[in-house]
Amino acid sequence: MLAKLSSAVLQGIEASLVDVEVNTGEIGELRFILVGLPDAAVRESQDRVFSALSNVGFRAPATRTTINLAPGHLKKEGPMYDLPIALGILKATGQIAFRYERPLLFAGELGLSGELRPIKGGLSIALLAKKYNMGVVLPADSAHEAALVNDVNVFPARTLDEVVRFLECRNDIVPLNASESFYSKHVMADYPIDFAEVKGQAAVKRAVEIAVAGGHNLLLIGPPGSGKSMIAKRIPGIMPKPHIDEFLEILSIQSAAGITLNAADRALKRPFRAPHHTISDVGLLGGGTIPAPGEISLAHNGVLFLDELPEFKRSALEVLRQPLEDGTVAISRSAGKVTLPSAFMLVAAMNPCPCGHLGDAKRECRCTVPQIQRYRAKISGPLLDRIDIHVEAPSISVSEIQKKENAEPSTTIRDRIGRCRDLQAQRLAHSKAKCNARMENAEIQQHCALSPENSQLMSQAMEELDLSARAYTKILKVARTIADLANSTDIAANHLLEAIQYRSLDRQLFY
Repeated sequence: MLAKLSSAVLQGIEASLVDVEVNTGEIGELRFILVGLPDAAVRESQDRVFSALSNVGFRAPATRTTINLAPGHLKKEGPMYDLPIALGILKATGQIAFRYERPLLFAGELGLSGELRPIKGGLSIALLAKKYNMGVVLPADSAHEAALVNDVNVFPARTLDEVVRFLECRNDIVPLNASESFYSKHVMADYPIDFAEVKGQAAVKRAVEIAVAGGHNLLLIGPPGSGKSMIAKRIPGIMPKPHIDEFLEILSIQSAAGITLNAADRALKRPFRAPHHTISDVGLLGGGTIPAPGEISLAHNGVLFLDELPEFKRSALEVLRQPLEDGTVAISRSAGKVTLPSAFMLVAAMNPCPCGHLGDAKRECRCTVPQIQRYRAKISGPLLDRIDIHVEAPSISVSEIQKKENAEPSTTIRDRIGRCRDLQAQRLAHSKAKCNARMENAEIQQHCALSPENSQLMSQAMEELDLSARAYTKILKVARTIADLANSTDIAANHLLEAIQYRSLDRQLFY
């Protein structure tokens, strides 16, 4: 007897429909045949499914059984097909009769006792179900993220037996509402670490505020112990809370990467990713046999922090160039091509030289000029061009460290940034750009117009600093953000001068 159910396959962060076809009662040797490009985890489903069926009170098929996961050209990965396979076997062998009439999509991993365990991609599967006007049955933990999708019935289940009784209309599983999801309940409270703890570094904190206000990329340059990492880790605390559509993008990427399976802190917040400098190109960009999100996609709508920037492999840094420009990354593999979102704010930190003490008034730098040049040459000019703000973080004096009063708290800075982002949202309401850093050329011409005097000032800076055309537009965008923070309609000379001085590494020496 033939049974057919619907499931899904993940391609990057997108889900596509999969038909799970189960045919039992075939003549021939007793075998369990699974076809449709399954990976090892899918092929192992026989043992999990048969044990779960037995422990719930059903019997495994006693004849040759063929299971087809269609379409056959898409590689199927993970244990998410356990639930539809088990239900297909029960239906094909006549052990249950489906009385629930509306179309459903099934996904879930089975434990040997019949319990349902969470899977990757619950949110993407719910979006797929919405596209085809279907309901979706998922493990309870995965249903919490899927419930955030509007206009789709998400049925949370904890055991195989509970799903069977639901399909036979012997019990009722109430669809989970978005308001009941723990993602909706756990709105981000104040960030646990605060800018009030950062002593001194007023100029650096000013640059950070400008960078966050406009979504600009930032490079911190300074000796060891100057607080570069400490400041960078506090940046998420001054970023505006994500809107629900932004959070759905964040969550869909994390879900596809499996991060939400055991996440303890499931709050409405922006991501902060800080990979080690030994990370591979694939780990940073994404990929694998079946293309999966990398660090730059996991940082989407949030912060990617690269500490000790010159220590990263040159090839790994160069893959950042296109995503920094486009906000997306295209990955091509034998299993297919996927385009993943990667609109992140890059925050990088580096020492001024190999020993770290170039320009330090207290400690002498012992690096030779060739050593310094080789160190800086690890970061290519095109990559530096894509970093809007370069700021120096000098050593902190003992008197600053010993100050008892706290600095300005993150909440105050976040309020100013929020007002600045509101101005940008109004200005760019009819644009794809969400902040100044994402403005296209036509929008730059419209919103970053300079007076004749400021145009002359900009021309002089371009010639003296030998800046590229990309650096020119970066300066205009940063100047627009500085003007927004000052609640100024036009870009004034002081706004432009401040933006120009944030191009430290465009000069041969910055100390």
